[in-house]
Amino acid sequence: MAQAPSERCRSKCGGSSLIEVMLAVAVLAVTALGLIAGQLWTAREARAMSMREQAAWIADSVAEAMSAPSGNEAALAWWNLRAATVLPRGDASVVATGGVSAARVTWSASQNLPRTNDVIDKPEPCGGVSAPVGFSCIALAFVK
Repeated sequence: MAQAPSERCRSKCGGSSLIEVMLAVAVLAVTALGLIAGQLWTAREARAMSMREQAAWIADSVAEAMSAPSGNEAALAWWNLRAATVLPRGDASVVATGGVSAARVTWSASQNLPRTNDVIDKPEPCGGVSAPVGFSCIALAFVK
């Protein structure tokens, strides 16, 4: 007497299709997690780029305002207020070294801080002055 196809598969297959399904689900899960991580990284980098762009615009405006013959502390105070408004813990200042001045904008970048035991390169100085730990910086040189 011939066995039904389902009974024949039970005796020969022995659960291999269940293992294949579990492996397929595991591969799908890892792929989905990788895609999600990539999207999060992209969103973080886009936000950081937006902050750098805002800081560059503010530094350019500070340099333009301060290099004008009528450049005064009121213009710097206004751009400092603007930096504090659009950037987290933002600060705009002018650093003078010799005959060259630099419009410097700093802001908090604490989400990018390394863990204590991570080995990283020391950040570049910003306008001749090291940026505080946990802060990003943009400096734009100009002559008065």
